[in-house]
Amino acid sequence: MRLSKKWSFALLALAAGLLTAGPASAWGGHGHRSHVFVGFNFGFPAYYPAYYPAYYPAPYYYYPPAPVYYSPVIVQSPPVYTERQDVAPQTQSYWYYCSAAKGYYPYVKDCPGGWQKVSPTPPG
Repeated sequence: MRLSKKWSFALLALAAGLLTAGPASAWGGHGHRSHVFVGFNFGFPAYYPAYYPAYYPAPYYYYPPAPVYYSPVIVQSPPVYTERQDVAPQTQSYWYYCSAAKGYYPYVKDCPGGWQKVSPTPPG
């Protein structure tokens, strides 16, 4: 029974992998490291999906400065105050005197003889 070339290559790759497999310690195991690498290198990375052209930075766009709008100058004259000439008439107020209690309201609350209106300014 003859093996095909594809199967023989697969068995050869499996045998090479088993012969080169070592402990899977991250530190190389027992204080020493292995410096052996078995693999294929074609001179270019084969894992990039496509060729990317050289990188050029994005163009810089010039934006003009924002316009500045100044508010118009408004000149106002200071306010003019005028004094009124007419004087409001004063309302006449009175004090209320109780002759029976000989006192003025609000010091005397009730007056049995009636209240008398008295001018608040002394006669002069």
